[in-house]
Amino acid sequence: QVQLVESGGGLVQAGGSLRLSCAASGRTFSNYLMGWFRQAPGKEREFVAAIRWSGGNTYYANSVKGRFTISRENAKNTVYLQMNSLKPEDTAVYYCTAGMRTQEYDYRGQGTQVTVSS
Repeated sequence: QVQLVESGGGLVQAGGSLRLSCAASGRTFSNYLMGWFRQAPGKEREFVAAIRWSGGNTYYANSVKGRFTISRENAKNTVYLQMNSLKPEDTAVYYCTAGMRTQEYDYRGQGTQVTVSS
């Protein structure tokens, strides 16, 4: 059974930082893109970032480029999202995902809330 378990969300002031973690288990993800999506209340789901498990190529939404960094730690089967210079508009539930394309996913975690106060 595939499990993606997020942690690290919370409340932070604008300009602050948070690091999200995603522990992946249940299958081999070597051919997958591991990523993060987010969804704010009343808004569409939005792609944030992704990393190819094998090779490490990274992809970012324009809205987070230069502020967020996605990385992986193979030995721990864990993906991270370092979020710096956070803005109130980054407030959303962040979901860890695994899929074959950046704009889609086959698996998704339960989500972790990120709230950025102004």
